[in-house]
Amino acid sequence: MMSLQLREEALVLRTQVQLTEEQHRMLRAEAQRHSVSISEVVRRCIVRFFADNEVDRSELFARASALIGAFDDPEAADDLSTRHDAYLDEAYK
Repeated sequence: MMSLQLREEALVLRTQVQLTEEQHRMLRAEAQRHSVSISEVVRRCIVRFFADNEVDRSELFARASALIGAFDDPEAADDLSTRHDAYLDEAYK
């Protein structure tokens, strides 16, 4: 069940979730500790979860770039960029 509400100038969607008794107890305790609603605790947890798991694309690019030329392959094709389709075709025959 989802419905729309307007709160603090942001569009808020109502969402129903099922929690264990322990999960609900933890949320309620955290809400009371910070004098906020359980919904606010859930929103803060979601924001923090995604912030903590955000991928740093520049770090990934730097790590991938460091691998270029890092491995010797004496039999490597020197025309891979132009003949990659032909090599794949051969590999799957």
